[in-house]
Amino acid sequence: MEMAIPKKWPKVVPELSDEQKRISDDFVGYWLEVFSKRYGWTAAFGHKYVARHVPESFLRTLEIGAGLGEHLTYETLSLDQRREYVALDVRQNVADRFKERFPDIQVCVGDCQKRLDFPNDHFDRILAIHVLEHLPNLPAAIVEMHRLCDKHCGVFSVVIPCEGSAAYVLARRLSAQRIFEKRYKQSYGWFIEMEHLNRPTEIMTELQRWFRVENRSFFPLPVPFAVCNLCIGLTLRPISRHGSWSKNS
Repeated sequence: MEMAIPKKWPKVVPELSDEQKRISDDFVGYWLEVFSKRYGWTAAFGHKYVARHVPESFLRTLEIGAGLGEHLTYETLSLDQRREYVALDVRQNVADRFKERFPDIQVCVGDCQKRLDFPNDHFDRILAIHVLEHLPNLPAAIVEMHRLCDKHCGVFSVVIPCEGSAAYVLARRLSAQRIFEKRYKQSYGWFIEMEHLNRPTEIMTELQRWFRVENRSFFPLPVPFAVCNLCIGLTLRPISRHGSWSKNS
């Protein structure tokens, strides 16, 4: 069975100048440090949510967009579980810093929107903490996570921002936007337009093609509305199906 990719995917990402690429790489690394230190109460929600919703027993974990490894500080893993933990990031400079911090964890540089070098059903857990909103080819990434997630007992743990909500826009203006514009003396607009490509409704639509939602949690208010919240945590199970995306649509 084939499913056609909606024509809006992959989304077109504006081409950046060399200076913008340098700023983008620099700010991603810098913001990862600042976010955990200054806004830990927000970061903690996603990490704690994912750490709570784990399979009854698991060995292999894949974390996509692992950043500097902040999530690992919230995990309690055995030696075998740490040995089988794979941290994936698209930026070499970020992956290098992760490896310095956690030398016992497997670190890979790669694109989760493309086929990764692991067999089908390889991982018991896949984590995507503030990652899916960044992906121009979101459907391709979700299909790949479905391929890699164990169909019998696997879990896909996702945390996404309530991008576009009044609460989120205000919080960003007081945090990342202010820091970016002070650091680089230029508008934050081009950066966030390139980074946060996908809204919660788009992400949920694509996830539900391949996964079923087992648990959902909103932060900071325990009400199921994005407009007044900052983040959504999701625990998903893969739907057992055979098929692939069709490029002809």
